[in-house]
Amino acid sequence: MLNSRMLKQFNQAYANDALKAAIYGASPIGIVVMLYEGVIKALSSASIAIDAGRFDEKARMINKAVDILEGLRIALDLEQGSEAAVNLNDLYIYMKMRLAKASLKNDKEILAEVKGLMETILPAWQQVDRANAAAQAEANSSSGA
Repeated sequence: MLNSRMLKQFNQAYANDALKAAIYGASPIGIVVMLYEGVIKALSSASIAIDAGRFDEKARMINKAVDILEGLRIALDLEQGSEAAVNLNDLYIYMKMRLAKASLKNDKEILAEVKGLMETILPAWQQVDRANAAAQAEANSSSGA
């Protein structure tokens, strides 16, 4: 799932060294969870920036969210043709288009829409991450590691 383009997107989206360490130590699904959380946080910050009239900060936060969405999108394995991957690809493209419009119009409703989409999907990724961690822990305890 991880490739050099995806890692480059992560590095661009996250400049904090502690967060980089967390990313490189996380499972692929754990990284997806962190990225979703990053988009949600960036969109919240963009909305606050609009209220404060800090439009440079709004643009920076929306660009961060778009960069993360693009990283998520390019990490999808569309060659396998899974319906979930195709649907996520379409959703990420839709969200990026909506964020472009939100940026142009300083539209907090669109930011809330995209944030809501991310918050709707995030629990599923969190559940998969927990299930994978539990399975890994079980495998480690069974093998005596």
